[in-house]
Amino acid sequence: MTPATVPSSHELERHVQQRTGGRIRDLTIQLEAERVTLRGRADTFYIKQLAQHSIRDLLPHVCLDNAIIVAY
Repeated sequence: MTPATVPSSHELERHVQQRTGGRIRDLTIQLEAERVTLRGRADTFYIKQLAQHSIRDLLPHVCLDNAIIVAY
């Protein structure tokens, strides 16, 4: 993966929010070399999983840490 092919954290955040219908609160995405970390709050594990899959849509081979907290 080269820097030119990696979307920015802003682009990733927009993609996640579109895919989840804006249901991740306080979403932040941290990009590091070969690693993406998702943080925020969701009401359900389903929404947390949707956020993860939305990153996989764009970066299928990156190491992904999903630290989104599920709080009802």
